Amino acid sequence: MRLVLLLIAFFVFAFAKAQTYELGVWAGGSNVIGDVGSTRYVNPSGVAIGGVAKWNRSNRHSFRGSLIYTRLNGDDSKSDDRSRELRGLDYEYNMLEASVGIEYTFWEWELYSGKRHITPYMYSGITAFSYGQEALNSNGQLQQYDRDIEVAIPFILGVKSNITEHLILGVEIGARFTFTDNLDGSKPNGSMEDRTDLQFGNINNNDWYVFSGLTLSYTFGRKPCYCNF
Repeated sequence: MRLVLLLIAFFVFAFAKAQTYELGVWAGGSNVIGDVGSTRYVNPSGVAIGGVAKWNRSNRHSFRGSLIYTRLNGDDSKSDDRSRELRGLDYEYNMLEASVGIEYTFWEWELYSGKRHITPYMYSGITAFSYGQEALNSNGQLQQYDRDIEVAIPFILGVKSNITEHLILGVEIGARFTFTDNLDGSKPNGSMEDRTDLQFGNINNNDWYVFSGLTLSYTFGRKPCYCNF
């Protein structure tokens, strides 16, 4: 909770003199693309909530930051792969993600025209996340043995619209390419990195995780006079 309050305070202070900026909430679901659980790319299995802040630097791009918390999980019993169903592994742990980057709108995004706007957008940048490290225990089940911080590259596509003068609603799906293969416990690292006997699945591909959900933000600030930046 302290981390969330500090992040919000940072954005309010940093953007206090900005021309147009937004503060809002993010809510949706999460899932992992890995070696345990469903093989579907978009299959929300955990609730995800967080906050988002944007600085609209032009009518085509914004600087964006977000903080999202989820209970990440995977369960072989919910897979349509028969071999995974028979194996019967599952895991669940807390994940906290912080991300900064640039959001680009495909059409001009003019909040001060007095008209309703709707535009698709894309976002990318750099993400850091804290997650639970899992490994097979003596009973052949996944168990958390540590926590770690890793980085990822987000690829997000969405659509947003100004539903009132100050409220903006967005719908988005975003995949994060990580630099670890242990979101699902299939390739333990850290203190268990040399335990090759604990590895399973395809250990040559790193894991992805996906957030899909809604953003609702409040926009305020004086009418922009965009600079060449």
